[in-house]
Amino acid sequence: MISRVKGVLVHRDRDRVEVETASGLVYEVEVPLTVAERLPRPGSQVELRTVHVVREDAVLLCGFLTPQERSLFLRLLGASGVGARLALAMLSALSAQRLAQALAEKDVAALTQVSGVGKKTAERLALELSDKVSDLTGSPAEAGTGASAPAQAAVKALMALGYSFSDADEAVRRVLDREAPAGTDELIRRALAGE
Repeated sequence: MISRVKGVLVHRDRDRVEVETASGLVYEVEVPLTVAERLPRPGSQVELRTVHVVREDAVLLCGFLTPQERSLFLRLLGASGVGARLALAMLSALSAQRLAQALAEKDVAALTQVSGVGKKTAERLALELSDKVSDLTGSPAEAGTGASAPAQAAVKALMALGYSFSDADEAVRRVLDREAPAGTDELIRRALAGE
């Protein structure tokens, strides 16, 4: 099993990279978008924590920057009906911490933002994984900012204004980290103001 790849980043695409090791061997590694956007530019040194996935029709090497991302990916693969492609899609749509929070809090609205995850699949995944990912949600203070009804309504309102789910969710959580506003309208106003 290949657990890490360390070397020079020679090529970077939206969902895969090529890393040349010191021995001259080049590995093609599939990465979620949340990892790809944090990678250095080609020519820089990089170390990816990897998972070697063998399927009937393909062999994939999936890479991550943190142990938490790798661990969450492995736990997602352990869920029934989740393959490498869906797990990568989930980690592309939401950061590892946010995805772990959504699963732990059984936040079906957040999970259905992932392409290929409908309401029934989201409910099944939340039920199956909620207890298995609680250690990956971050600090207890961060984990306490659950997706209440006003928070979910605020995220939907920001999305209606053109925000992506990730940006809307992050803006609402930033406000909730400081203090709980009086209601949904106040939460939306503060999120728009960037407070």
